[in-house]
Amino acid sequence: MHNCNLFSIRRFLIMAALLGAVLGLAACDQQRINELEDGVATEGDVRLKFGEPEKVWEGPSGARIFEYNRQPAGHVNYMITIGTNGKMSALRQVLTPENFAKVQPGMVMEDVRKMLGKPMKITPYEFKREIAYDWRFMDTQKSMVFTVYFDPDYRVLRTARMVDPDTQEGGATR
Repeated sequence: MHNCNLFSIRRFLIMAALLGAVLGLAACDQQRINELEDGVATEGDVRLKFGEPEKVWEGPSGARIFEYNRQPAGHVNYMITIGTNGKMSALRQVLTPENFAKVQPGMVMEDVRKMLGKPMKITPYEFKREIAYDWRFMDTQKSMVFTVYFDPDYRVLRTARMVDPDTQEGGATR
């Protein structure tokens, strides 16, 4: 029993440290966002505040979209658009119900990645011949996971949403 109590305390301390880190990162992100203004902030300003992007996507009309991933511990991913004039034209948090609704059967994986950013986890299911991509997000104060299932050709089969199992709340919501 003594080992069980030590394990529980250790797990609680790890979870508390992770929560503190996530909250600290979220607070830093909000401060960075507040310091960047559309049409004024330059690419250099964005890189100074957010660092090197996870990925740079080609956007419409020659714009570039910088991906800033906060997965697996965070609940957001940011896409920051830099126009051809070198100025920031948009900063979006992309893990939203509106974006999740745009993920439709038949879409290719790269289009989903451009929309949602890098997932927190990728799980292959060899016997089912599927690959699941998971993104952690917040839904009215609950940590949730949005999952996209792809076929072997990386085309969307279906999506699912559930309460984040790491929060110990359990249970599917859709």
